[in-house]
Amino acid sequence: MITMYVTYAGDAETPFDRAHWINAHLPLVQECWGPYGLERVAGFFPQGKGGGLIAIATCDFRDRAAMDAALASPETARVMADVDLVTPVEPQRSLAVPL
Repeated sequence: MITMYVTYAGDAETPFDRAHWINAHLPLVQECWGPYGLERVAGFFPQGKGGGLIAIATCDFRDRAAMDAALASPETARVMADVDLVTPVEPQRSLAVPL
């Protein structure tokens, strides 16, 4: 398994539709990338005030090839278009590195 983190940076003033992200966007991610090997997706909101991360999604893929296939798929355009409904912040992707 490989985990991709999708993070959104900002502060308390940064527009971010939490309800849409949890109730519509994350299910859309699962729908679009599930056929390529996305096993699960989850969203988290860090505690605290001020700047930094305002949201984090974890996307657990079967393996690296599954993640690469999902990201290269035509469905990724739907996922990214939906981000625009959540926030103007561009999401950043990174990979979990096993210890």
